[in-house]
Amino acid sequence: MTEPKRRRVRVETSQKRVRVYLGGHLVADSTRPVLVWQTPHYPIYYLPVADLRTKLEPNGETTYCLSRGEATLYDVVVDGTVAAGAAARYLDSQLPELNDLVRLRFDMMDEWFEENEPIYVRPRDPYTRVDILTSSRHVRMEIDGVTVADSHTPHILFETGRLVRYYLPPTDVRMDLLTPTDTHSSSPYKGTADYWSVRIGDNEHREIAWGYRTPLPESQKIAGLVSFYNERVDIYLDGELQERPHTPFGWTSPDLSRPAKPSASSVASPSRADVEAPTVSE
Repeated sequence: MTEPKRRRVRVETSQKRVRVYLGGHLVADSTRPVLVWQTPHYPIYYLPVADLRTKLEPNGETTYCLSRGEATLYDVVVDGTVAAGAAARYLDSQLPELNDLVRLRFDMMDEWFEENEPIYVRPRDPYTRVDILTSSRHVRMEIDGVTVADSHTPHILFETGRLVRYYLPPTDVRMDLLTPTDTHSSSPYKGTADYWSVRIGDNEHREIAWGYRTPLPESQKIAGLVSFYNERVDIYLDGELQERPHTPFGWTSPDLSRPAKPSASSVASPSRADVEAPTVSE
């Protein structure tokens, strides 16, 4: 039987000041946070134990992963507020850089700040760049042979390692064909997205379009615009039909700091391709 291959984990110290709050109280304050790519998709923060400002109580649970070893789980306790299992430490990791660090679950803390600015979802990857460019290219989109969008004023979003996305003014979109859904998702670069489904005849295309009504400051250019999944619609760019990509979730390169292509089982439903997957604890 072949042993599973241990993946190389990237570890890099950041120069940003990072503060974490729970229940209105400071949990950690560090000027030496460490970015750890514990999956190839994106980094999360590990903080020096010495920079904690609150108490960790072991809860008797552990987890194990091949690349980092065994993690001891702790409850984060601050002034009567308890976040159960929200902290993890690798006390004897095969990655010695982790031994004096603690990982706090991003989604179980109330607020995270880089310097004085709040961050959302997870840390932004220092090797990812997002450019949003206004354009005069002609973008037309079809679903089941029906034109659902036709614009000469697209905003084109270029993001490192991801598919190009075309954001269009709603006046250039057949909004009468779009039905809002209850689905929302978040990106550390763009903010919170709303989703629409499209019905063409008897066919409903679930959550095929999305938009950011109030994006984060660095993505203000796409405020109020609508985008469709390249993977699920026919796009004509300056009159030329574009080949549909086969990389659901929008990733284009599977190197260390970019996620590998999803499994074949996920190809049929590439929803939320433009936004980030939620940060996982393991």
